[in-house]
Amino acid sequence: MSEIITPEPREPAEKKTIEYPYMPEGAHFEFVPETNKFMAAAKAYAAKHSLDKHYPNASVLVLNGEIIGMGANGSNYHDENGCRRKELRCKTGEGYELCEGCHPKNHSEPTAIRATTEAGKAMAGADLYLHGHWWCCEPCWNEMKKAGIKQVYLLEDAHEKFTK
Repeated sequence: MSEIITPEPREPAEKKTIEYPYMPEGAHFEFVPETNKFMAAAKAYAAKHSLDKHYPNASVLVLNGEIIGMGANGSNYHDENGCRRKELRCKTGEGYELCEGCHPKNHSEPTAIRATTEAGKAMAGADLYLHGHWWCCEPCWNEMKKAGIKQVYLLEDAHEKFTK
């Protein structure tokens, strides 16, 4: 007669709690690996189109499994004028209005939304894949909500990879 061995109970794996500078009530991020085709497209778009060479990022809008729009972050304002937020030592997520180069209109999420709108494509119910950052600021969340974006996907371990 064979003995029945019951495994020792284990504590569940510790789940990381990340303090996001801003998160709207009821919102959350989903995470995907680098191999996800939409995240890979966002990474490639950031490498080619982002004007922020220190922290390139891009957003890809996906509806019904198809890419409907893309946008990258940045402006060339910092090249000639520096960064007022950096001079003032603003915290992450604060003082965007103080620097033209950091203004949310230059973030990849609204840039992708504008590009999709200008192309005449409907985006209500679309998902947004963001590569190169670990959270979305309040103005970007507001733009995404207004556009009807359903879900935001980040790269696995984005917090560790993209915290400045």
